[in-house]
Amino acid sequence: MVDWRLHGQERFLLNANVTRRPYAPTLSWDHDHCEFCGGKFSLAPHDLHSGYCTTQGDHWICDRCYLDFRRQFRWTAQ
Repeated sequence: MVDWRLHGQERFLLNANVTRRPYAPTLSWDHDHCEFCGGKFSLAPHDLHSGYCTTQGDHWICDRCYLDFRRQFRWTAQ
């Protein structure tokens, strides 16, 4: 059975270097979403406040999705 969260992320996340860090908005963007489940990262009280991010800061992964897919995507955590 295919996991509903998978939809081609291997194109940009296979063998990625990721690091766990607090979410910090940028001047042009106030939130991001988990690349798998869509969970929202922001500074709002009910959103995700930390997770795994690619070293470039352009792709975010929540803790649960990181645990579920770390082996399949062969991530290197820093």
